[in-house]
Amino acid sequence: MDGNGRWAKKRHLPRAMGHKAGVEAVRRTIRAMEDFGLEALTLYAFSSENWKRSEEEVSDLMGLLRFYIKQDVEELVANNIRLHVIGNYKAMAPDIVKMIDKVLERTADNTGTILAVALNYGGQDEILRAARGFAQKAAIGEIVPEDITEAHMASALDTAKLPPLDLIIRTSGERRLSNFLLWQAAYAELYFTDTLWPDFGGDHLKAALQDFASRDRRYGGR
Repeated sequence: MDGNGRWAKKRHLPRAMGHKAGVEAVRRTIRAMEDFGLEALTLYAFSSENWKRSEEEVSDLMGLLRFYIKQDVEELVANNIRLHVIGNYKAMAPDIVKMIDKVLERTADNTGTILAVALNYGGQDEILRAARGFAQKAAIGEIVPEDITEAHMASALDTAKLPPLDLIIRTSGERRLSNFLLWQAAYAELYFTDTLWPDFGGDHLKAALQDFASRDRRYGGR
């Protein structure tokens, strides 16, 4: 979800206003995903690298996260959406962790679309954590390194309970993965749009899905 800062700059507004507009885009996109019958949608909300931003901007982002959770939890529950979090969110502020845990608990039995939110997430860190887990098991003889398969790795990642990744949408004209779902993206389709994230909505999501539907996915088989 890229382009909040540029959206604000174009309008001579502080970056915080761009992030606030980005939250509204999140709401529009989540509502649209239900209309399109998506099985799951993952939003890259806060990366493990975002801590490098200014203290003021990080504080603004954390404030928006708190606000969104408080304001939208009832809508998630009412619309049968199940929340899933990827990344080391437990390292965030204790009150945020507590709020997230409550929403995870409240939506755990929902059977509709899965809304996965990446918080304090980085693709390299995710793979590294999984590799360390295998190394620890190998060190105590629980597993033989030669027996580790792709399925084992997939089951050790934060996305183990999510369906396979089909499509990555990158906004604001950027043409890179930015450390997002690196393992999962092996055969995912990529869609790039110049639209800044705060301007993104149902029509943009529909355009991305239509483009995806027109592609011939071969998975390296031919």
